[in-house]
Amino acid sequence: MYIYDSVQKTKREFVPQERGKVSLYVCGPTVYDNAHLGHAKSALVFDLLFRVLRANDYEVTYARNITDIDDKIIQKAQKSGKEIKEITDFYTNAFHHEMNKLGVIRPTIEPKATESLEAMFKLILKLLKDKHAYKTSHGDIYFDTSSDSQYLQLSHRFQDEDDKKQRVEGSLEKKNSADFALWKSVNDNSISFDSPFGKGRPGWHLECSAMIEKHLAKPDKKFAVDIHGGGADLLFPHHENEAAQTRCATNHELSAYWMHNGFVNIDGEKMSKSLGNSFFLKDALKVYDGEVLRFYLLSTHYRSNFNFNEEDLLNSKKRLDKIYRLKKRLFGLSFENVKTSFSDSLLEALSDDLNISASLALIDEMISHANETLDTAGKHKQLKLETLSNLAYIEEVLGFGVKNSYEYFQFGVDKQTKEKIQMLIKQRDEAKKARDFAASDALRHEILTYGVNLMDTLQGTFWEKI
Repeated sequence: MYIYDSVQKTKREFVPQERGKVSLYVCGPTVYDNAHLGHAKSALVFDLLFRVLRANDYEVTYARNITDIDDKIIQKAQKSGKEIKEITDFYTNAFHHEMNKLGVIRPTIEPKATESLEAMFKLILKLLKDKHAYKTSHGDIYFDTSSDSQYLQLSHRFQDEDDKKQRVEGSLEKKNSADFALWKSVNDNSISFDSPFGKGRPGWHLECSAMIEKHLAKPDKKFAVDIHGGGADLLFPHHENEAAQTRCATNHELSAYWMHNGFVNIDGEKMSKSLGNSFFLKDALKVYDGEVLRFYLLSTHYRSNFNFNEEDLLNSKKRLDKIYRLKKRLFGLSFENVKTSFSDSLLEALSDDLNISASLALIDEMISHANETLDTAGKHKQLKLETLSNLAYIEEVLGFGVKNSYEYFQFGVDKQTKEKIQMLIKQRDEAKKARDFAASDALRHEILTYGVNLMDTLQGTFWEKI
């Protein structure tokens, strides 16, 4: 298996620290608002990586954190008059619901910042002891970037003299402009946490390092995790700062491999709430089936920036439709897992830095060949078993084709209408059994007025939206 390392800027053969086992950590959401398509893209990319690692017979411990301590969360609580937990629980549940719609597998562990405070305190105390951090007169604690000779080697950035003279994050007591907060002291009645350093709140960068140390790191390993992932916007300063504080507080580097997915753009503009063009996932899911969005968002290579537009989405859906139309041709057949060369080729493509273009080309070729051969081979059992196995493998490693092949084509029909159609189908079946063909035909015509097609099969009558 090969992975493009964002830090070394080259594709590297993946060799985990422990044979057959992989530790994967991905930066998750800050739960103060609804997830947007950028969150969805990142979650899908690392869901795909999780699946491909498992398909390669690795035992994967996958952690994706929930940031439930953040100034934005606190601001929302102050504005709304709600408790922080009420806000974070609401958006965490919403995030999980939307990820389920996209077919994203829940990580092995999903640590929360509020549950990791002791681990944060431990890191800060070690950094203070070893002179990698300092406390200001106001009680804030900063990481001293000048104490880390390898600072900025992750992002390959440099600081000029103007940068070094600047004072950021509103503190004139910082030694260096790049120094970042490990602990923010709170001296008023605003929301805070008790700590060995007094009341305050942890810095954002600190949270991930602490959670990695608590849940994944092993003292005898050179790296805390095998793979660390997230959006490209996190490489600096977030991942740079994570790596620095972990390096200076422990006896290991943070990660052996770094993976970053590209931005999601809308009509060519980088998604940004400040630009007012953020596309909430919950709104997209009202219009499109979650699997359609999954297929579309994964249809370009994960490192590429993704330009979201509805025309491309609809064209992408037609490609997914082909999987379901083939699946529908085999509906009702008993599944027997059969080893095929297709599954080997698909895994080989995905193991090459998640090469989705090659993978989709293989799927298109398989579908085309299957349809042509099924047209000529009639009831060739082996071909059908192999095709079913190929479809099942696509479902396992890519998460495409997971639905009932008829229900997939019913998206967009509301629950009340679905129930009405099913009732009419049941009445039609009863009329047919009673050989009341006039009533059966009348019911069929009534069903068609709902803008659907009817398919009578050996397994029963099914329908799909036109």
